[in-house]
This record gives sequence, C-alpha cells and structure tokens, in this order.
Amino acid sequence: MIASQPIPHPANATCQAWIRRLGLSRFRNYHQLDLTLDDRMVILVGPNGAGKTNIMEAVSLMAPGRGLRRAKRDQFMQNAKAAQPSVSDTAQSWRWAVSCEAVTELGAFRAGTGEDIQQENSRRVIRIDGETASQTALAERLAISWLTPDMDGILGGSPSERRRFLDRLVIAFDPAHAGRLSRYDRAMRQRNRLLEDRAEDRWLCAVEQELAETGVAIIAARQAMVDALDHEASIPVAGFPAARLTMTGTAESWLKDMPAVDVEDRILAAARHQRQNGEMNMPGAHNSLLEVQHSQTGQMAETSSTGEQKSLVISVILAHARLQNQRLSRPPVLLLDDIVSHLDAERRLALFELTAALPGQVWFSGTDSISFAPISRDANVIHLDKGQIV
Repeated sequence: MIASQPIPHPANATCQAWIRRLGLSRFRNYHQLDLTLDDRMVILVGPNGAGKTNIMEAVSLMAPGRGLRRAKRDQFMQNAKAAQPSVSDTAQSWRWAVSCEAVTELGAFRAGTGEDIQQENSRRVIRIDGETASQTALAERLAISWLTPDMDGILGGSPSERRRFLDRLVIAFDPAHAGRLSRYDRAMRQRNRLLEDRAEDRWLCAVEQELAETGVAIIAARQAMVDALDHEASIPVAGFPAARLTMTGTAESWLKDMPAVDVEDRILAAARHQRQNGEMNMPGAHNSLLEVQHSQTGQMAETSSTGEQKSLVISVILAHARLQNQRLSRPPVLLLDDIVSHLDAERRLALFELTAALPGQVWFSGTDSISFAPISRDANVIHLDKGQIV
C-alpha cells in the first residue's frame, strides 16, 4: 500500500530553519507545555479538540500578525492568572505566553510573545534574546508559513479573502508591507468618514494623496509577488497541479504601462472625478483581484472543484516556500494543519516527498497516525489529548 511506504529523510538535506524548543503558558487549552524537538519534521497526532491546532497557532505567532486563526489577543488566554514563559529569561508576568528556541542559518536565538500584565494598557509584547523587539525584527530572523483547512477554498473565495492571502505571502518577503496595509486601511476609513461628513475638499485631497501613494506601493509589492509565484508555481511537481497567477484591477493595469508617480496622479484624478459625480469609490489597492488558474485544464480556481482548489493552494504555498529559500536564503518553518486527511493516498505521499525536500522544518497535524506512516519513522511524533502529551 502507498500509505505504508516509508519516506527517508533526503541524504543531502540539511534543515536550515527549525524550532528546537517550544513553550506555552496559559495558552488556549494548555496550562503549561514544553516541547523539545530536533530538526526533523514534527507530527502532532490526537483526536479533535486535543490541542493540535493550538500548538500550530502558537508557532504561527512567531510571525507578524495575529496568527493562523487571526484571533484577538484575549482569545489566547487560558484563564486570568499570570504565567511565566517556559523558555525565557524574562522575569515579567504574562496573561499568556509563547516562547521558542529557533535555529536558522544565522544561528540559534530565543524569541517569545505574550500579553504583559504589568503594562497599564495590557498589550502583546515580543522579545528576541530577552530584548523587546518588533514583529518586523522577528520576521527577519524566522520565517513562518502555514496552511489550514479554512484556507482550502481561499483561491476561489471573495476578493478580500484572496487579497489577505496574497498579502500574507508578500509580508514574508517584505515585512514592511504590513505597515503599508495598516496605513492604507486607516486612510480609507478616514476618507469614508470625511465623505459622510461632507468635509472640505482639501481634507479629502490630503487623505486621497496618502491612499494613492500607499496604494501604489502595495500594488507594486503584490505584483512582484504574483510574478514570482506565477513563474515558480507554473513548474509541474509530482502530485499537484501547476498554477498560473495573475492580479487584475484598474490601478494594476495602469501600473503596467506607466511610472508609479503617474499612476498616483491618475488615481487622484479618478477619485476627484468620482466624488464630483457623487460616487464614494476610487481605484486602488482595495480593488485588487488575485486570480489563479489550473495550468493543465485552464480552469480558474473559483470554478474548480473543492479538491482541485485545495491542490492549487498547496501548490502555491509550496512554491512560496521554495521562493523564500531561493531568494531570501530564509526557508520557512511550514505549518500544515490537518491537511493530509482529505488528500488521497497518492497526493498524500507526493506531499510528504515534496516537504521532505524543503530546507525548513515542516509541521503536520492530524487525527489518524496511520496517515503519517510514510514519514513517522523519521519525525518528531507527538501524541496529544486534552491539552496533554500522552
């Protein structure tokens, strides 16, 4: 049977990015957890509700943003009691904490994040080797990528879902992209309020100037990522479809034919024209549309079957991981949460082979240990139940 064929760790493979220790305190359903790992794959096995995704989420908080669930900060806390990170040199108290020791080509380092209860306005804090740091600084040390069941149909989802997915991929290459997105969203909300309040034209022009400048920078970063992924994902790999990616939109089409500064002027002119006609919308990064096509069939992701959409998003995520290694020399720690259970045996084996060749540590989770038989002999296998290692 295919599922029983062992996949050896490639003889020439050297893991260049991995987590060797992970600590959780008062996080989700974990009161305290301390995992010690080597550089092989990690497999989390247990029934639904055991806490597998919670561990994956904890690792994802080592990347910029709100983690793989996009949760609010108060959802991480197990209860209101203070806790200490289990792998940290800080003496501060935390409502919840996640900490890790990671190894990359730059060497080993310690990082942690949590909610500091000693701050007057309790907030999430990030530390690297005991020093307070930014999310951008952490992203420059360790790359984290993930795929969850909620993302299976994202390439056929709403335009906003696709933009959010693409922006996460961009941030892995350009952490400053997150700041641009925040500025753009803030300016767009401000513009909407000004329009509702019938504010003076000079105030609207100032906000629209920021939207035009920031929006063109966002579009340019997205387009660069799409171009790179379109090339990498178009290369056929065993078991998964080759994919073609494009990004469309009014401002996108302008940027292909003219300098960025001219696109900014054109966005401003269009915004003023539409305001004069009583329309609130304006061209910009909020209208970008990511489109993904199955190379072999020519079918677009949004009209593909659920299974093909899942295969396409796996192809894109693997292409993105390869690009991070090729262009940044910073392969990601890749989190694949409950991905293998819905793949047939052939594609499951292909996924194991493709991920075994990646130079970053790969984490899997699932309820059925038999599904992981081909890789379990050469992996960190952790059995979980009710927030405990069993």
